[in-house]
Amino acid sequence: MALNESLARFRLLQEKNQAALSAIAAIRTSSSSSSSTKPSQRQAAPTPRPAAKPSPSPPAPMPAAVVRFSDDTARLRKINEVRTSTVGHQMKSVIDLLDKTREALTTHQINQRTYVDIDGNRTLAESLRNNPKVRFDGRRYSYKPTHDVKAKGELLSLIRSFPDGLPASEVDDAYPAVLEDLQALKSSGDVYLLPGEVGIIAYPNDDPRSRMEVDGELKKLFHDIKLPREMLDIEKELRKIGERSATDTVKRRAAEQLHGRQPKPKKAKKKSRGITSRTKLTNVHLPWLMDLPVDSKDII
Repeated sequence: MALNESLARFRLLQEKNQAALSAIAAIRTSSSSSSSTKPSQRQAAPTPRPAAKPSPSPPAPMPAAVVRFSDDTARLRKINEVRTSTVGHQMKSVIDLLDKTREALTTHQINQRTYVDIDGNRTLAESLRNNPKVRFDGRRYSYKPTHDVKAKGELLSLIRSFPDGLPASEVDDAYPAVLEDLQALKSSGDVYLLPGEVGIIAYPNDDPRSRMEVDGELKKLFHDIKLPREMLDIEKELRKIGERSATDTVKRRAAEQLHGRQPKPKKAKKKSRGITSRTKLTNVHLPWLMDLPVDSKDII
């Protein structure tokens, strides 16, 4: 990859410069030491001089500073890993960032946080702008929840607009505390949360009759009613009011004592017919992938 080649050239240049600096520092150190130990030339007629105070010794040469070049290898590898990944992976990184921050970000800000270059990837830019979870105002990208509600009051109004129920999965990304507000609305009796085929469904509680207060004595009378527990007693009570029971427990038990308990008949399993002329096939242009003749008349 072009990025890997640039990284390799950068490392080679770093090693060369480090070696050159080390050589220059060594030359300067050796030249200064040799000049300080060089003997002075003899004069023909030396004249005595008064003793002078010893001059302070010259300061020792400072060691050459180690030059450190910027080592950004980890960041460059991360950039290369992100930008060579699939468009779907990069799009998920951007949407996760927008969902987490809930801020409107420019492409430069997104690039700084995720290393995803939207401006340099036309396919990615078009996919983000067409994604139902992304809002684009011409300059900034932001997260777009399924329903734009931001507080408990707005959430209640939304649920009331769905008398047949609103799946909780459609509002769980509206704002951070939405699930807590759903439970609070349930506790206050404003909504019902019931399980459904698609998970928990929120139903509005707008019927004023559901908020009716029942007298305690009436509740006691209702709970004091004793219902029969045995099928014989239930059939007897039905006959008292002139209703016909769909079961006959006495007859069934007598037959079990005489013939024994009969097991329920097992349903016969349907035998697989395999591929026939009525079977709907796909990839019929590749018959060698299936156990079919190439010139089968059943393939259209």
